[in-house]
Amino acid sequence: MKKPTAPAYLSNEAKRLWRQLQEEYVLDDSAGLLILQTCLEAFDRMRSAQHILEKDGLVFMDKAGNPRQHPLVVVERDARAAMLAGLKQLNLDLEPLKSVGRPPGR
Repeated sequence: MKKPTAPAYLSNEAKRLWRQLQEEYVLDDSAGLLILQTCLEAFDRMRSAQHILEKDGLVFMDKAGNPRQHPLVVVERDARAAMLAGLKQLNLDLEPLKSVGRPPGR
């Protein structure tokens, strides 16, 4: 069975993540694919905001000379939260524990 391909409009980085997640997990149901797509759209939005913030900075001066937070800080934060929520909905946010409890000898 052929694995679903990433939407064409996603960035190359998001498409690479799509392929990696398709290789590591079984994501072939329509709901899972929609969540993955939405997650990677949020990833692209986060990256876009990060690139602009790297250039512009996190803070700017308003007309009165007072420092103000760049509006894209909120976009980056919300996009990151949406991406992480999508990963959590797909149950991809946790790695298995290597050991449980305290280390030996304590």
